[in-house]
Amino acid sequence: MATTSPPPAADPVWTDGPDGYALALDGASLVCRNARGRRLKTVPKKVRESAEAEHLRGVLLRLERHERECVERVESWLLGSLPVPASVIARVWADPAWRELLTDLFVVPAGGGDGGFLRGVDDRGRIGVLDLDAESVWLDADRVVPVHPVLVEDLEDVREFALELGITQRLPQLTRAIHRKPDAVEAGATAVEDYSGGEFDQLRHATGRAQRYGFTVRGGYAVCRVTERGRPVQARYWIGSDAPDYGTETGRLLWVDDAERPLRLGDVGPIAWSEGIRMAELIHAGRRNTEEETTQS
Repeated sequence: MATTSPPPAADPVWTDGPDGYALALDGASLVCRNARGRRLKTVPKKVRESAEAEHLRGVLLRLERHERECVERVESWLLGSLPVPASVIARVWADPAWRELLTDLFVVPAGGGDGGFLRGVDDRGRIGVLDLDAESVWLDADRVVPVHPVLVEDLEDVREFALELGITQRLPQLTRAIHRKPDAVEAGATAVEDYSGGEFDQLRHATGRAQRYGFTVRGGYAVCRVTERGRPVQARYWIGSDAPDYGTETGRLLWVDDAERPLRLGDVGPIAWSEGIRMAELIHAGRRNTEEETTQS
C-alpha cells in the first residue's frame, strides 16, 4: 500500500542562545548544547532564563494546546460515530498530532461496508486500511466513520484480532469500556438509580474524579456529551452542589436531549447509554468504601 508517508523523525531544530549556547525542543523537553556542539545533560540557568528559552516554551505550550484540540475533535467523532470526509483526513495526515490519533482507528465507509484499521492516505486522497483479513486495502468512500465500539459488529473478535497484530491506539477505541442497555430496562423511566448513594468525604473528591476522566461538572452534575443519530445528547450524573469541602452523596443518572428535556430510558440510544453508564461507574468507583469501614468498626 503506497501511502502519504509521515516525514522521518528529525533532529532537534537548534536556535542560537546566549553566550554561544544553542537551544531546541526535543519532544516536550528544552535541551541545550554548548558552543562546541556538545549536547548538555542540563540547561544552564542563564540559558534556561533567556528570551530564546521563553520563546521555545511558548512554542511548546502552543503545540500542547494543538494536541489537546486534536484529541477533543477526534474523540467527538468517536463519541458520535460521525462521518469524516476522506479529504479532511488527507489534509491533516502530515501533522504528527493528527496522525498519531488517527493511525489504527477502526473505521468503516460511511455508506456501509467492511472497514479496517486506518493506516494511511494515498496521493489521490483515498483512505488505506488494514482489514479484518489482514489485507491492506483502499476504501472507495468519500467519508469514513470512526466507529464507537458499542456499534462495532463482533467487537470481541475485532479486539482479539487487534491484539494478535499488536495494534495500539493513541485514543482508546476498542479498549474503551462499553455498556449495553438491558432488554429489561423500564422504558418509561427517566433515570438510573444503580449508582446513587455513593458517599464522598468531600465534594471536591467527586468533582476531581469527574474532571480527571474528562467530564465537565455543571449544576451539581457530571456531564458527558455525545452525538446519537446526528443529535446531541447529554448524560448527567448527580454528584452534589454544596461547598467543595462538604461531604456529598451521588444520585441519579439521566439523559437529556438538545433542549435539555429528560429522555425516557427506552429512547436513549446505544452510544449515549454506554457513555453515561461508563461515566457513572468511573466516578462511583471512587466513593468511600462504607462496606470496608463497617467491617473494621
